[in-house]
Amino acid sequence: MSNIENLKGFDPFADAAKGDDDAVQDGLVHVRIQQRNGRKTLTTVQGLSDEYDLKKIIKVAKKEFACNGTVVDHAEYGEVLQLQGDQRENICKLLVQCGLVKQDQLKVHGF
Repeated sequence: MSNIENLKGFDPFADAAKGDDDAVQDGLVHVRIQQRNGRKTLTTVQGLSDEYDLKKIIKVAKKEFACNGTVVDHAEYGEVLQLQGDQRENICKLLVQCGLVKQDQLKVHGF
């Protein structure tokens, strides 16, 4: 009876520190625009943290910006968000407003 197995060293609040404002995003988030054919463009967002559900971010962005989008698994960059059209300013505002990224962590590329 003196041997209790369930009191090991499990800390149920170990992942609670992930939600702090200091550790929102580690590195830079790159927002790029790519020219497709003619006047058509594609906006890509690369470098978001793995803790975020990218499909939920795309779902909100598609509804907010009235454009189509998807999550693509890139060989070199990992998972990349793709949005139709030039959504660079819109996606930057959305990411900062939601608190996913700080303004100084955003790097906007393009013409």
